[in-house]
Amino acid sequence: MNDECDGKGGAVVILSTAPASEAGDLARYLVERHLAACVNVIPVQSFYRWEGTVHHEPEELLIIKTTADLTEQITVAICSHHSYQVPEVIALPIIGGSVPYLDWVREMTGEPPV
Repeated sequence: MNDECDGKGGAVVILSTAPASEAGDLARYLVERHLAACVNVIPVQSFYRWEGTVHHEPEELLIIKTTADLTEQITVAICSHHSYQVPEVIALPIIGGSVPYLDWVREMTGEPPV
């Protein structure tokens, strides 16, 4: 593997869904406050059970690139700016990737590159 593509540690991807009317504002909020380096917003169709009924709703999937240290702050930010009673917030560790990109994520979120 190329040395530029074996970066490890510190970065995470957080997944969240939101109504289309909120997703862009939420993404901008996270990036403007340096909680996320980048947020991708992708339309999805969600099927879920809520209060005993199966629902099917169009939503936007937010793929939030950040650092592990900011996971709790992002969770609080999403929960306080989201219309859902139980918003989705799932953090997944990044186990490797492009060193320059992961350094950029750390730089954009206020952490020095490793």
